Amino acid sequence: MKSKLDRKDLRILSLLQKNCKLTVKEIARQIGSPITTAFAKIKKLEQLGIIKEYRAILDAKKLEKGATAFILASFSYGTQNEKPPSQREIAQQIARFPEVQEVHIIAGDWDILLKVKEKDIDAIGKFVIDRLRNIKGIEKTLTCMVFETRKETTEISLQNLFVRKKKVVIEPSEK
Repeated sequence: MKSKLDRKDLRILSLLQKNCKLTVKEIARQIGSPITTAFAKIKKLEQLGIIKEYRAILDAKKLEKGATAFILASFSYGTQNEKPPSQREIAQQIARFPEVQEVHIIAGDWDILLKVKEKDIDAIGKFVIDRLRNIKGIEKTLTCMVFETRKETTEISLQNLFVRKKKVVIEPSEK
C-alpha cells in the first residue's frame, strides 16, 4: 500500500530531525493540528519505516573519542582456486566493530568506505593494523584522518520534496 506525505508530515519529520524529544503536544502546536492528528501522523511515519528510530547525538570529544577517520578498503578477489569473498559479508563483519560508525559498499577503485571514531590517531592506527587488516579478504586500506569537522549531521533535506503542491508518494519499506 502506497502512502502520500503531506506538508504536515514533512513538517513533523523536520521537527523530529532537529529535536526528537519534542512532545506530541508541542509538535501538534507547531503544525497547527490536534494532538490526536499529530500522534496518528507520527505513528504512520514510523509504520512506513520513514522514521526508523530515535536517538541522542553525543559529543565524541567529550567522551574521549575525538579522532575521526574515513578509511577506504579494497578486497582481494582470490585466485581461480579460491572462492572470492563477499563484499556484503566483509562489510557486515566490519560493521560489528564498535569504533566503526558507518560502513558503505562503494563503486570505483575502492570497495568499501568506513567512518571510524576513536580516542586518537594511535588508536585508529591500532584499529586499522590489528583489526581491519586482519579480516580475510581485505587487501589494502587508505586512512584519511579528519583535522576539523565543519558539518556533521544525520538530517536529510526535505525542502525539495514539495514541488508544485504534489504529494510525495512513499512505498512501505521492508523490515
